Amino acid sequence: MSAEPLPSIGELLPATVPMVRTLNLEFHETTAERAVLSLPDQSAFHNHLGGPHAGAMFTLGESASGAIVLAAFGDQLSRAVPLAVKAEIGYAKLAKGTVTATAELGRPATEIVAELDAGERPEFPVRVAFTRADGAVTGEMSIVWTLRPNE
Repeated sequence: MSAEPLPSIGELLPATVPMVRTLNLEFHETTAERAVLSLPDQSAFHNHLGGPHAGAMFTLGESASGAIVLAAFGDQLSRAVPLAVKAEIGYAKLAKGTVTATAELGRPATEIVAELDAGERPEFPVRVAFTRADGAVTGEMSIVWTLRPNE
């Protein structure tokens, strides 16, 4: 009898985070180095200019950051819970059509785990770039995460 394979992050997040499922976010890449998600063009989530609503963009970016955090630190979940501490988002150009969010860790994962090993509560940034189909960067987001040790 073989064990069932563990769900991928692209299966886990929509199953556990209702907003990911509601927005129909698509997972293209989820590694410890990079997470790439997209928000399909859906009129139900458009703003007054015909692009994605700011709240949908925020959810896309936060979800991409969460995906990379789970990919990088999933093996630490038995001793710490990842939590977003703060976020900042900037909108640079009108986003229309499908929007892609690419997230990258702002510090090496080994450094963050070493702080956890030392009994600290590490904080680390995740940078997210939003792009539209023509490659233009439409915005950027920075989310500071922590790994809160379990009690």
